[in-house]
Amino acid sequence: MRYLVRHVTTYTYDDDVTDSLGIAHLVPRSLPWQVVGEHRLVVDPEPGDLSQDVDYHGNTATYFQVTRPHRVLEVTATTEVDVVPTAYDDGALATPWEDLRPLLDPVRPGAAGAADFALPSAQVVLTPATRDYAAASLRPGRPVGEAVTDLVQRIHRDFEYDKTATTVTSTIDDIVASRAGVCQDFAHLLLSCLRGHGLAGRYVSGYLATEPAPGQERLVGADASHAWVAVWLGGDAWLAVDPTNDQRADDRYVTVAWGRDYGDVPPVKGVIFTEATTSTLLVSVDVAPVTG
Repeated sequence: MRYLVRHVTTYTYDDDVTDSLGIAHLVPRSLPWQVVGEHRLVVDPEPGDLSQDVDYHGNTATYFQVTRPHRVLEVTATTEVDVVPTAYDDGALATPWEDLRPLLDPVRPGAAGAADFALPSAQVVLTPATRDYAAASLRPGRPVGEAVTDLVQRIHRDFEYDKTATTVTSTIDDIVASRAGVCQDFAHLLLSCLRGHGLAGRYVSGYLATEPAPGQERLVGADASHAWVAVWLGGDAWLAVDPTNDQRADDRYVTVAWGRDYGDVPPVKGVIFTEATTSTLLVSVDVAPVTG
């Protein structure tokens, strides 16, 4: 599938901002199953400084600084990207999950690169509740593919998608207590379950192309940023799963960045210098299939 992705982030303030410094993770990764074509990122007002670099996890990060006084800041990223379905090795999926704990088997190929993702992080703490919840799926000797699939299905069944249930500061305990959340919460929950048993999991941010209801046209801007999880299978292999939708990531998923949790790869973050007392944030995302 080929997509044209347009992501617009608009900040509005009630007083002048005299200096705005930001970091954006809006450039999709070049991967064996994903080819990134033309990319353009525009900041309005025009920044005095705009540059790109590669962060610790290999994501493209865009840095900008706007010193012209402004009350509206808009960051627009447009990218053309080709995605093909990922093929998984049946042998890797059949590996007992206990054999894929990088901190306990550091000499296993790929373990060094996976070790960071087996540790707790700022937004993925390891709790007795998530460890106990995961234990029902991670039974002794169970193949990792089967165990992870079962865990994803249970999260999808037991937790309700509710945009009002959590905020960006909600903790793992909050998610478990409310039994509800959004894709970011379900990704953090799944990571806590996996890491609590020694498995390595990456938080993945990107986009999911949505399909309109039969007879209806696609709504521009109706798509949104999405989050899912990739579980280490040994070597360079990772199994990408989406607990929000109870499925594996396929060619509808556009991978932008990955890290230990959301805090590593928010689409846009930064600091401002202003006396404004109120602000609003509006995000519009469109993932349009390219045909012809």
